[in-house]
Amino acid sequence: MSVLFQLQCGAQKYDWGKLGKSSSVAQFAAATDPTFEIGDKTPYAELWMGTHPSVPSRNLKTQVTLHDILDKDSSLVGTAVATKFDSGSDNLPFLFKVLSIQKVLSIQAHPDKSLAKILHANDPKNYPDDNHKPEMAIALNNFEGFCGFRPVKEIKGFLETVPEFRSVMPDEVAKAFIDGVIGEPQTEQDETVNKSYLQKLFEGVMTAPDSAIRSEAEKLVARVQKEKGSFAGVYGDEALADLLLRLNSQFPLDIGLFCGVFLLNYVTLKAGEAIFLKAKDPHAYISGDIIECMAASDNVVRAGFTPKFKDVKNLVEMLTYECAPVEEQKMKPASFDRASGDGVVYLYDPPIPEFAVLKTEVDKGQKETIHGLEGPTVVVVTNGKGTIGVKGGKTLAAEPGFVFFVGAGTAVEYVGTEDKLVAYGAFCEV
Repeated sequence: MSVLFQLQCGAQKYDWGKLGKSSSVAQFAAATDPTFEIGDKTPYAELWMGTHPSVPSRNLKTQVTLHDILDKDSSLVGTAVATKFDSGSDNLPFLFKVLSIQKVLSIQAHPDKSLAKILHANDPKNYPDDNHKPEMAIALNNFEGFCGFRPVKEIKGFLETVPEFRSVMPDEVAKAFIDGVIGEPQTEQDETVNKSYLQKLFEGVMTAPDSAIRSEAEKLVARVQKEKGSFAGVYGDEALADLLLRLNSQFPLDIGLFCGVFLLNYVTLKAGEAIFLKAKDPHAYISGDIIECMAASDNVVRAGFTPKFKDVKNLVEMLTYECAPVEEQKMKPASFDRASGDGVVYLYDPPIPEFAVLKTEVDKGQKETIHGLEGPTVVVVTNGKGTIGVKGGKTLAAEPGFVFFVGAGTAVEYVGTEDKLVAYGAFCEV
């Protein structure tokens, strides 16, 4: 079996995806499938690259699924990876994606492994597997999202300046938070105190009657339209006002206006910047195109901006309630010492074993070699034109939307031929 081959990958059409040719997902899916017709009004949300049974990737030439290929030749995965991450239907420990986001996704969190086993056993319809789902997002262009809880002093500030926010929950819950939280926690005990108050506050919002959410949201939206960036005193600005009104146009009078805007960090990323979301971190993507990598799982516990099932009890109980400034939520790429050439390679390495991602850039006429990774790699080209090849062997054309599988232990050479060739590769090593 070849250690390098091109894949054909499927697109998911969700309501929040970008429409038609404005979607990178649609463009990438069409790049290798001549039968793929892009509809101008169709939302194309996700390109799935991997062995997940819902949307399996296939060898472009043979149309055999990547899962079946790896099943027959586990050396392509590598003995150590195959042994450590034997996961049945998924023989890659990660799922790689491109997302094109026009409309906010649901505010959500993912269980850790121990909770995933319990949820799957008790409710397999809503929790289809027993795995955790930490994930990382790397921006391809300007991106915005919610990521983790805000520092408690910011949440306290919103409670004191946004009466509609305070009114959706029992007054004693809001008062206890304002009086009890430690604005600048210094010790672990301080953090524990703050987490306790934050959990009660979050539960107060999430269990508020629908009538109260709608009524207070209506008042809030009317006031923001009138007052603009001053709607929350020193804690409000034009960007936050615009965000709230935009989200309300997508999900009118939704609980997400409260649990998203006032409780979670609002983060913006430029191309190449990244965030990592560990298990039990609340988050939501709002707009932009991203590279996403995650552990192979479909488990989602939702909180807002969704018509789907909300599991409030489990959500309230499972979150870590860790708070941090938005800049601390971002990931910094590092240099990669197993690459050589005149291009540039960046490593995005989250603190989990299932995956890391390499970003490789080579200008026209440049070469860059990634020396053998001891595990499988899935590569997607996002910009430019060039070639990808096995050092001293097979060479394939590389263009935007082309996706490749690289077997364990294979040194791969990238060559730029037009513009700057940019490729992202998700890989796993033990």
